[in-house]
Amino acid sequence: MAEQTEGLVYRKRPLRRIGKTIYYGSMADTHIIQMHVKESKQQDGLEVATKVSVELHQRTGERRDRIVKRSEKDSLYGAMDISAIWLERALAGK
Repeated sequence: MAEQTEGLVYRKRPLRRIGKTIYYGSMADTHIIQMHVKESKQQDGLEVATKVSVELHQRTGERRDRIVKRSEKDSLYGAMDISAIWLERALAGK
């Protein structure tokens, strides 16, 4: 039987959105991705991201997490793609 989850999931990891910030991964894991939509434009009645910052955070248990990697992408698709790779490698210990 398939496991049921609440909310959006991408590559078996949860996605949470707060305003223009998207968190990818579980808060219980050692690493998490934070994406922030910096710029967007209207296209066919929808708002499309044109500049997204991506950060891989190592969760330290302290008030502020340590930023391990940082990048900017020109689409949400590009940001999600690199996020999945970074998070998978970080959680595998590579």
